[in-house]
Amino acid sequence: MYAIVNGLKLFYHKEGSGRPVILLHGNGEDHTIFDVAIRDLARSYTVYALDSRAHGKSDPVPSLTYREMAGDVAAFIRQQGLEKPALVGFSDGGVVALLVALRWPDLPGRLVVAGANMTPAGIKQPWRTLMRVQNRISPDPKLELMLTQPHLAGWQLTGITAPTLVLAGEKDLIDEGQTRRIARSIPGAKLLILPGETHGSYVVHSDKLYPAMANFLRG
Repeated sequence: MYAIVNGLKLFYHKEGSGRPVILLHGNGEDHTIFDVAIRDLARSYTVYALDSRAHGKSDPVPSLTYREMAGDVAAFIRQQGLEKPALVGFSDGGVVALLVALRWPDLPGRLVVAGANMTPAGIKQPWRTLMRVQNRISPDPKLELMLTQPHLAGWQLTGITAPTLVLAGEKDLIDEGQTRRIARSIPGAKLLILPGETHGSYVVHSDKLYPAMANFLRG
């Protein structure tokens, strides 16, 4: 399915019935990384799995900002008439979910933020170095996005009012200090560091994501 959002054609997959849950993928990915989670969630929820701008089947754009991507999600929620959807964001999608909750606090009902960072420095140095080299060899707006954004401060995150679950892998490419700071900064947020997991091992085509957040989503 497609929705026209902020002048762009965004693809989304819809499945299931019940309270709405929106899935937001990471950089360079698309909604299909959530295939197993969609199957599990759709038994109890109406799932909307989006392809972000310049990703998957959605329209391309010459440059990317998390702010614009968050604006797309907010516009999609309003266009679809969704009431207090849960936002489940992985990696870049987690950053987008945080920004939606900050700029439009009336929209999300709950947040699950997995493998998100507050600043580019939250990506561990070896990975940032690799990204810089790749971007020099072959400039890519998606890499540029991760190397230059986001810029979130702890004091900003204190403004998030939606109940929040922060997830990360024990072996995540995101520095655990930033993960813990996100959880500390958001009032009442819960934190779960998953033993033995990497950045995406518990999310991408994985049956581990749903059990990690099932109780939280039920509220």
